[in-house]
Amino acid sequence: MRFLSQFLSLTAVLILILAALLLLGGGAPAGAAGQGAAANRIAGAPGSSSIELPAPAPDGPLSVEGAIAARRSIRAFADEPVSLAALAQLLWAGQGITGDDGFRRAAPSAGAKYPIELLVVAGDVTGLPAGVYHYDPAEHALAPVSRGDRRDALCDAALSQAWVGRAPFTIIITAVYERTKEKYGERATRYVQIEAGAVAENVYLQAESLGLGTTLVGAFSDEDLKAVLGIEGMEPLGVMPVGVRGR
Repeated sequence: MRFLSQFLSLTAVLILILAALLLLGGGAPAGAAGQGAAANRIAGAPGSSSIELPAPAPDGPLSVEGAIAARRSIRAFADEPVSLAALAQLLWAGQGITGDDGFRRAAPSAGAKYPIELLVVAGDVTGLPAGVYHYDPAEHALAPVSRGDRRDALCDAALSQAWVGRAPFTIIITAVYERTKEKYGERATRYVQIEAGAVAENVYLQAESLGLGTTLVGAFSDEDLKAVLGIEGMEPLGVMPVGVRGR
């Protein structure tokens, strides 16, 4: 009986230790922890629920080689909306989940820390109210951040580049550097920037495949852009206005 009592006491202690570790997040995968950190930095629009996006198409009309050969930076857009399906495909190409484990993404990431967060400033997307949205890769959905057409404010933040304000929507590449710094220290800065470049090129090539045009813009006021997006603790790295190529 004494041995049994000691065994039960030891078992209880082990259970308590395991419970504490789980509460501290020790059992959560890196991707889940990263998403939680991002959520704390983006204040959602009150009373708004996430918008489920159309599933990404597994193939398209253009080969990778064809998209690479045809890719150009496009700054002139036709005066017509872009479909929600096209926006969904671009977001998936940039940060969508591609692994069977529900974790690995379309763009490579140092240590699988996934510091990149994509936001959308939408103004003329079929079936999507104008506003600012945050892309949730795990759910392949858009979480509303704020309502209303913010393209003029985005144009001002992008140093008054008029064509930025004329795009039906813009994808903003931002980063939470702390996720990568946890593992790589000061070298995280270059790793995150390399990752942002990979995301941008995926968006470029997917846009080409869809008959759309975009350009990666780096000329903007960081603080003004953060104000437009309503974010804290995240650094904007690139602005990609998207639209149907101008004729």
